[in-house]
Amino acid sequence: MKFTAAQIAGILEGEIEGDPNTEVDKLAKIEEGTAGSITFLANPKYTSYIYSTKASITIVGDSFKAEEDISTTLIKVKDPYNAFSKLLEYYNQVKLNKSGIEQPSFISETATYGDNIYLGAFSYLGDQVKIGHNVKIFPNTYIGDNVQIGNNVTIFPGAKIYSETIIGNDCIIHGGVVIGADGFGFSPNQEGVYSKVPQIGNVIIEDHVDIGAGTTIDRATLGSTIIRKGVKLDNQIQIAHNVEIGENTAIAAQTGVAGSTKIGKNCLIGGQVGIAGHIHIGDRVKVQAQSGIGRNIKDDEMIQGSPAIGYSEYNKAYVHFKHLPKIEDRLTKLEKKQSDNG
Repeated sequence: MKFTAAQIAGILEGEIEGDPNTEVDKLAKIEEGTAGSITFLANPKYTSYIYSTKASITIVGDSFKAEEDISTTLIKVKDPYNAFSKLLEYYNQVKLNKSGIEQPSFISETATYGDNIYLGAFSYLGDQVKIGHNVKIFPNTYIGDNVQIGNNVTIFPGAKIYSETIIGNDCIIHGGVVIGADGFGFSPNQEGVYSKVPQIGNVIIEDHVDIGAGTTIDRATLGSTIIRKGVKLDNQIQIAHNVEIGENTAIAAQTGVAGSTKIGKNCLIGGQVGIAGHIHIGDRVKVQAQSGIGRNIKDDEMIQGSPAIGYSEYNKAYVHFKHLPKIEDRLTKLEKKQSDNG
């Protein structure tokens, strides 16, 4: 799909400097721009590329003044980075703007859905499923019995939404996500043989939640596993049964959160973090990558290490970690000297 500079300037509320009829149909970095592409200049260190870029249109700040001849048509805006982000969002909406029900697919007679639905081929909607308006469900997706999905939700191919799951509005669920599988609940007897503990709770996903590819969120044993509004989960994260993640918390890839742990609001948790079960992590906590959390964490702490300690404390200790072989060598020499003098 092609767009003219005039159309794009209208979307971004920008001012055109050049040919308003210039057409583009793809996006590019400024240093990799080709004919028919649109790019942007936000970082001053890339300014030199605007004089050599082959991009047909470039979004720039409204204060930009060319010091040499340029061939690209300019669209001047207040904040070029935010404007380009807005354009990416608009482009994505156009690209994903599908509707209708593809065949083959299965829809239970008791399932209901709102206006402007897209249901990709080989998808399944179970009994008593309720889906809102403007929902896009891409192919090979399973929606179990009694699932509720709000408005403006996108579910990408291969996601599995188990029964009783509740998903709010404006959520994005990427391919391979599994929501509502059984929690890891087993009870050993005196002989050490494990019996499965039935997992009869559900998962609640509130509004504006993004869930990355391959992430799994287990149903509660009793009650609900809850992902509060605005949470952003990266790829390949494991959220165990009865976990609660507070509003606007972001968690990077390959992190695992064990059962019944509560994570507060506005936390930032790095990749490959392991969080033990039945603990409480406060609000605005920052956890560095590859940390292991086995204790309660107070509000506003920044921690690192395994087991995790205070971030500043860890950095101070790390200075000594690096010198341990030298320190050990010095101690050995001192002990030998003392022994020789004794």
